[in-house]
Amino acid sequence: MGRMAHSGRYCCEMITRPAKPGNPMAQIKVYGRHTHLNRNRQAISKAIHRSAMEALGLPEGKRFHRFIGLDAEDFIHPGDRGERYTIIEVSIFEGRTVETRKAFIRQVFARLAECGIESRDVEITITETPRHNWGIRGLPADELDLDYEVSV
Repeated sequence: MGRMAHSGRYCCEMITRPAKPGNPMAQIKVYGRHTHLNRNRQAISKAIHRSAMEALGLPEGKRFHRFIGLDAEDFIHPGDRGERYTIIEVSIFEGRTVETRKAFIRQVFARLAECGIESRDVEITITETPRHNWGIRGLPADELDLDYEVSV
């Protein structure tokens, strides 16, 4: 299927293709100053999710993002970070290769830069946990019948 860019901005790129095999589950938390997140929430979410779709194989409908906006006095960070300083925490099922995780990180940095958020103002951490440590739809995730693999 095809791709369509919106206003030439990589962060807003629309991808219309089926998810590839090996789709991992992901829960994503985004921290930043509330003024920054309120202004940029949709672009940030789109940039992260498009990266997750391409690098991690997430289906388009599997977007689980939480935005935690903080007042400046509650978001203490080094002085070399700007007003758009953003921390992204990603929790996924274990099993992704190092190359897959690095590709996701690189894509997020690139897409956020296209949205005007410099790489020096972004930090990303990925935490992998075994499926038996997740509870989804009333069951431990290792007991769920998933319509995808998690080894990517």
